[in-house]
Amino acid sequence: MSVRALSLWWDQLASHEPGELVARPPLDGDTTADVVVVGAGLTGLWTAYCLLEADPGLDVLVVEREVAGFGASGRAGGWCSARFPQSAEELARRHGREAARAMRAALRDTVVEVGGVARAEGIDCAFAFGGTVTLARTPAQLARARAAAERAGPWGDEEHALDAAGVADHVRASGVLGGSWTPDCARVQPLALTRALARVVEARGARIAERTGALRLSPRAVVTDHGTARARWIVRATEAWPDGPLGPGRRTVRVPVAMVATEPLPADVWARIGLARAETFTDGAHRPVHGVRTPDDRLALGGRGAWFRAGSTPPAAGAAADHERLRRALVELFPVVADAAITHRWAGTLRVPRDGHPSVGLDPGTGIGWAGGYGGDGVAAANLAGRTLADLVTGADSPLVHLPWVGHRSPEWAPGPMRWAQTAAAAATAALADRHERRSGRSARTATPPAEG
Repeated sequence: MSVRALSLWWDQLASHEPGELVARPPLDGDTTADVVVVGAGLTGLWTAYCLLEADPGLDVLVVEREVAGFGASGRAGGWCSARFPQSAEELARRHGREAARAMRAALRDTVVEVGGVARAEGIDCAFAFGGTVTLARTPAQLARARAAAERAGPWGDEEHALDAAGVADHVRASGVLGGSWTPDCARVQPLALTRALARVVEARGARIAERTGALRLSPRAVVTDHGTARARWIVRATEAWPDGPLGPGRRTVRVPVAMVATEPLPADVWARIGLARAETFTDGAHRPVHGVRTPDDRLALGGRGAWFRAGSTPPAAGAAADHERLRRALVELFPVVADAAITHRWAGTLRVPRDGHPSVGLDPGTGIGWAGGYGGDGVAAANLAGRTLADLVTGADSPLVHLPWVGHRSPEWAPGPMRWAQTAAAAATAALADRHERRSGRSARTATPPAEG
């Protein structure tokens, strides 16, 4: 499949920068480096960037099975958000209140950090601070939005409860009773950020070997299909792929996501929708959708898809049904786009830990570092992970290495078919909860899957 078909973001890049479709050469036989990073998505590239910021003399090699941005980084929803799969309350319960405050502050700062680096490095990725609007379209959703706004302050977060008119100041969707707004999110073209970051990393002296599949990680070495790279430190930055020996095992489960985007919409349609400040938006459902006004004036909407069955590979077999569900949701939210063509449909994956808790770490014994389990909010989290991994590798005793996700180990999902049964049950529970709330107007007393962004 042509990479142009991977997502709207790839198609945009191919239209404006066709040279970006040319793969870098693969690894040319055995080699050595100070650090080998496996995976040229945002986690891997931010790690390389931050390592070279800390020590420009480091020899950093990035190996990528496909091309930079092929995976989740090139198929994301267009958010750079301070959202985190674990609530501040849950972080406090696990790690203490001060640790939870530190994690929340670091995530908020990270959104600013990504925008600052993009500006400093001349990266044109349509980065725009617009915040996130949560749409409440049932009484139960409205109650959750208000409760979330009330809980935000003690953790340093800014979340404003809105009535229907307040939501309409940002976005005008049908059936909205109210909601909330937070400034801690930016719109971004994620692939443009990823590909430009790869060029910056190379300009600083890193090597990027594309079309180079890592077959095995071992202490101080990565065996690839084009040779063995030996290094003191190895960083596994594969996140959503794969499920084999390079993956995180049963600590996370792979979950499909789907996206659709309209044709560019005219100014009079945008005058009726809003999003004039590049706000992102989501709804308050248990199985939420999330959307963005793209840099070229399309309306894009995404959400979790049909959950994978054992042994399946992306894109999910149910992608067509997922795309149709999103198209219906888009028209339900914004009837003004009912006649607009859906020009792009794509799918990807994210990783959900059993406890919903992302992690980053480095094992001094093996020299292997890792990061992942972002649960759908990886664009910002990847930057924070990269900065943290760079500090762990270089031995910097920074506040980042003491954040509560450092060294965290999630419990494992059940083995074999039971894992897929658990995830399918979680998805079904969320769907049932949403139906119950729409019909009854009352909150569903059911567990839901970890939040996505």
